[in-house]
Amino acid sequence: MTDIVEKPTQRRSDTSSTSYANRGNDVSPISVVDFADCDQCAQYPNRWSKIREYICAPAAEFMGAFILCLFGCGGNCQTNLSANTRVSASPAGDALSSNICWALGLALGVWISANYSGGHANPAVTIAFATVRGFPWKKVPIYILAQVLGALCGSGVVYATYYHAINLVEGGSNIRTIGVTGDLFATYAADYLPSVSAFFAEFIGAAMLITGILMFTDKKNGPTPPGVLPVGIFFMVLAISSALGMDTGAALNPARDLGPRILTAMVGYGREVFNFRNQYWLWCPILGPIFGMVVAAFFYDAMLYRGPESIWNKPTEEAERHHLHSCARRTNKLHGVADTV
Repeated sequence: MTDIVEKPTQRRSDTSSTSYANRGNDVSPISVVDFADCDQCAQYPNRWSKIREYICAPAAEFMGAFILCLFGCGGNCQTNLSANTRVSASPAGDALSSNICWALGLALGVWISANYSGGHANPAVTIAFATVRGFPWKKVPIYILAQVLGALCGSGVVYATYYHAINLVEGGSNIRTIGVTGDLFATYAADYLPSVSAFFAEFIGAAMLITGILMFTDKKNGPTPPGVLPVGIFFMVLAISSALGMDTGAALNPARDLGPRILTAMVGYGREVFNFRNQYWLWCPILGPIFGMVVAAFFYDAMLYRGPESIWNKPTEEAERHHLHSCARRTNKLHGVADTV
């Protein structure tokens, strides 16, 4: 860009901010240029801005899932480990505080990623939007990978934070059991619960979560003021985990379960984290939320939603022909009348 705008450097007496030495009436190029509002400048002012354009959405999904598991698994650990007298003289939490941590984790994860990736933070949400709302399928694999890695790293930070407390509860650094501390990271069904009921619990919980997301983002229902969506998701997750979380732990999110489960397998809990109940990890906390969200999204869009991005609202060829011939002709007539006036 050849023509750079110049302006005199501000003197110390002209501004209250701390600046370097005065240069009198010296003229210098502007050091900070806002390219965003300039139509004549390049879209990418430097090399990193171009790279960031490609990694921004996956990075946002990674951060969203990271925050979710950081607060969620952290809440589980603080609540359950502090209940052991070898760790704390009095408990530092209960089931409600743990549920609040998961709800806050998802709300903040959505908040940080919404403007950059859509704020999915959940492979089931990504698949549901790709199935029903036209989200590009080519983006689904990288979104899911970022979400799982974010959940893995978030739970890893929690494990490192509570490593010594886990050792006290387990009885040593070389002892790791699912029933004592493994279920603080991944989810496992209660002993009394049959497999079908476990799948159904995850199906229903995930269906209610995607229904809440679709409800909050539906412009016919408000629309939701900016910044309120994470608050609505907070209350939705809090309600689901408080009402439906006892049986399976309310995973509701394949990445939230798979990431921490991989972590536990890596740090000494062994193969049992995957062999539990004949690959419970696959058909309950992964397939349950996916099927629940896809079915609920289909139902919501079929019965209620009227937005053009839904597959239920795609115009037929006859409707498109009618629009091109009738509506376009009417628009042309209106433009003709306006020109004559």
